[in-house]
Amino acid sequence: LVPDVLNYSGRDYGVRVGIWRLMEVMERHGVRGTVPLNADVVRHYPRIIEAGQALDWEWMGHGLTNSALINGQPEDEEREIVRAVVDTIGQATGRRPRGWLSPALTESHNTLDLLAEAGIDYVADWVNDEQPYPMRVRAGSMLSLPYSIEINDFNAFLFQGQSGVQFADTIREQFDVLYEDGAVTGRVMGIALHPFLIGHPHRARHFGRALAHIASHPDVWLATGSEIADWYRQTVGKG
Repeated sequence: LVPDVLNYSGRDYGVRVGIWRLMEVMERHGVRGTVPLNADVVRHYPRIIEAGQALDWEWMGHGLTNSALINGQPEDEEREIVRAVVDTIGQATGRRPRGWLSPALTESHNTLDLLAEAGIDYVADWVNDEQPYPMRVRAGSMLSLPYSIEINDFNAFLFQGQSGVQFADTIREQFDVLYEDGAVTGRVMGIALHPFLIGHPHRARHFGRALAHIASHPDVWLATGSEIADWYRQTVGKG
């Protein structure tokens, strides 16, 4: 539909309301965000960038917009997309992004090489582990950092029909098992959130309770993506 009022305004809730509630909940429990950031968001919502900067959130590259997936472009065109995203975020935040999460986790056969070429040193597109691991690229280095499509509000609410209570329970169950595993060898638990979904009051309340559960345990590191990447390289070795 043109105009598509329902879908536009549903997503617009995220930048008008949801992100601010999410920031408040996360700050309350000492959690900083690692944000896959589209270049268009930088241009159109500078107040969100300012607020995230004040909270010491980390900005990852994401894309130009989620409507443009990465897969079928010629290599030079994809290189330009990466360059534009990295430059836009760097100019707006004063720091070029080190991490990357592609729109809808899409990649071409060239993506990892082009990301490394642009100075990206970790990627979260690969959902096949609970620990970081090195990936081969033509030049430089690249780490895969765990991301989740299971602990992900998009899948939970839109595809599985979970309630806020059920999603919070899922987060707690995931954490409890990984916490036990972490006594032997460390685990990374990524919680994937979209402000237009988790930011609604009936969901944010229960998400806050899940964060309180996580933060109440000793020996839990509430880290950003680049902090995990740095720890891995310093402790395990260069990727």
